[in-house]
Amino acid sequence: MAMPIVTDTPATRRVAGKPRVHVTRRLLPSIEARMAELFDVSLNEEDRPLSRAELVAALREADVLVPTVTDRIDAAMLAEAAEGADGLRTGLIANFGAGIEHIDLAAARARKVIVTNTPGVFTDDTADLTMMLILSVPRRVGEGSRLVRDGKWSGWAPSQLLGHRIAEKRLAIVGMGRIGQAVAHRARAFGLEIVYHNRHRLPASVENMLGARHEPDLDRLIAEADILTLHCPASRDTHHLLDARRIALMKPAAFVINTARGDLIDEEALIAALQAGHLGGAGLDVYASEPAVDPRLIALPNVITLPHLGSATIEGREHAGEKVVANIRFWADGHRPPDQVLEGWA
Repeated sequence: MAMPIVTDTPATRRVAGKPRVHVTRRLLPSIEARMAELFDVSLNEEDRPLSRAELVAALREADVLVPTVTDRIDAAMLAEAAEGADGLRTGLIANFGAGIEHIDLAAARARKVIVTNTPGVFTDDTADLTMMLILSVPRRVGEGSRLVRDGKWSGWAPSQLLGHRIAEKRLAIVGMGRIGQAVAHRARAFGLEIVYHNRHRLPASVENMLGARHEPDLDRLIAEADILTLHCPASRDTHHLLDARRIALMKPAAFVINTARGDLIDEEALIAALQAGHLGGAGLDVYASEPAVDPRLIALPNVITLPHLGSATIEGREHAGEKVVANIRFWADGHRPPDQVLEGWA
């Protein structure tokens, strides 16, 4: 039986009693306990990705859906959930994470469903991981680790696993939002020359603080990079932003780092360039067909492959969960949630 609604507008919805909340994946125990205290919550005890049918059922049965980046909520799904006698019950999609490209915002708006996210929570965590890859790939840390793990290390030698010094190399950052700026801040301490490309140029004061130079020509930025790191959202405009043509522009022995979204890189083109020796290596935390990772990437000795660890800290995941709880409470009390995604909303 649907919970009675006291008010219903595109911006707010006050729910009588505890809102029914459906969480698609396991969260930290402290967050799940807090949700159980405040809401009528349904948890994913098996911690497995929900099927499309299960997501549609959740949209029909819950006031609030708490998805993650692996849950695609599209227009057809919302339309299917709206069919039938009860119709679409969900009034809030409280996403766990900052990225919202997996949610059709226009379709949600048309159904008067509010969408929230957790911005800024994982900035430092992702920047730390990015900096780790920026340091590790040129220094061949992955290859060295495999050598020791496989029992093939025969001792120190003056010519063994020679990598590249980081200082004075040119770091090209594509996407200078929160994470891109945090990476620049860290990279400056290692003596890297920082050049960036962004839709909008940063204020001169921020550029000076970060020691960063703006390059409006993306092709030139990529062609002149010693290390290229990607920090832009996945969209139609950024799909295969790094394609075969742009990879061909890169310096021989340049390095590619991606902790943003797998969709930004044409993986076939990247693999071909790595196999041909055109690139020095890559550090990847995201992939085109997650959780599947192309075995050719795993086999390449100069590629570090990580299982989407950018946001994987206890502190970050706890903070994100707290933001989700706060967004739900604001919405259920009839107020605009603090982290409402406003893009595409009137």
